[in-house]
Amino acid sequence: MADVISTTTNEPVALRLIDREFLIACPPDERDGLLEAASFLDRKMRELRAHAKTPGFDRLAVLAAISITHEYLQLQKRPAAAADATLSEPGIAEGLAVLRRKLEAALDTQLK
Repeated sequence: MADVISTTTNEPVALRLIDREFLIACPPDERDGLLEAASFLDRKMRELRAHAKTPGFDRLAVLAAISITHEYLQLQKRPAAAADATLSEPGIAEGLAVLRRKLEAALDTQLK
């Protein structure tokens, strides 16, 4: 079997969510997006923790994922014209996609 040579080198990035640190490998050109996504997720988790009866990290992560996914799906359901206008703004669609990928990676890491 031949070795696959990747032109993209993933580098570990330390992310802090509430009181936990995660190392997630990503290409250097996605580092800023990953840090932005982690910051967004951290804020969402802190908001949820302020109102949660049982603020365990795993529960907060799941609640944040559901909340963010709900917001994302609501954006997708907007009328086509409004959605096209919103998503045509630079970075919004890309930011949502990066956020989704990073959330999935963080949850996968947590569940392992």
